[in-house]
Amino acid sequence: MQDSTTTGVGNLRIAILSGKGGTGKTIVSVNLSAVCDDSVYIDCDVEEPNGHIFLKPVISEESEIKVLMPFCNDDLCTGCRACVDFCNFNALAYVNNKIMVFEDICHSCGGCKLVCPENAISEKEKIIGKIKIGTSDNVTVITGIMNTGEESGVPIIQGLLNREFPAGTNVFIDCPPGSSCSVMESIKEADYCVLVTEPTILGLHDFKMVHELVELFNKPHGVVLNKCTASYNPSKQYCIEHDIRILAEIPYDNELGKLNSDGKIIVRESKKYRETFTELLGAVTKEVQ
Repeated sequence: MQDSTTTGVGNLRIAILSGKGGTGKTIVSVNLSAVCDDSVYIDCDVEEPNGHIFLKPVISEESEIKVLMPFCNDDLCTGCRACVDFCNFNALAYVNNKIMVFEDICHSCGGCKLVCPENAISEKEKIIGKIKIGTSDNVTVITGIMNTGEESGVPIIQGLLNREFPAGTNVFIDCPPGSSCSVMESIKEADYCVLVTEPTILGLHDFKMVHELVELFNKPHGVVLNKCTASYNPSKQYCIEHDIRILAEIPYDNELGKLNSDGKIIVRESKKYRETFTELLGAVTKEVQ
């Protein structure tokens, strides 16, 4: 089916997040991007990015993300332990007359280098992941990929979001699931947050945590209730009780599930769901205004 897009308010950063995986966060993110003119989709779920499976972008650019790690020159080190005492993350230790660096817990702040009185500590680059940029029809797709075994994807997320986009461009940020530091980094500069949840007790439990997070950050927000049935929906009841704006209710539907499992962009295949996501985009832009 031919794609049909709609133009909303430009220059918006919309973060889509969920308390747990599997609620439909990426489906909402991808289809909001596809139904909007001149949009940017940013996949900040750098541990397991999967928006590209649906958007299938043609990659035009790829770059590495590097962080700086401390490196000690043993010939200059006098064992004063100033660097060890400085590090609040316990990433340094003085063992057998040598400074040991635990890279997995180092936050690359550079403080140990600054406090060393002998200039024994320098820094070396470490590659922790990469960023891929491509296009999928009207959508610019920017994907962060963290290398296996790395502890934090925050530097990659910073590399994804610290970019300039053309005037009038709406940016849709597909956040990691949960409420970790990576999620906090993803929503920090967002104009509006869309929370996606499902009608289960577990879904409600994790939805409450992510709701507390956006409240903590004082972010305007609304909710997409996904996989809705005629049965009781505890997440919907929570929204009613806490006066949370319900932006859309997406049904538990075989057509949607089939398109999703086939890796399709739903709004490019289904007129019904193109209208659904167009209305959702309109609701979001109206909320921001």
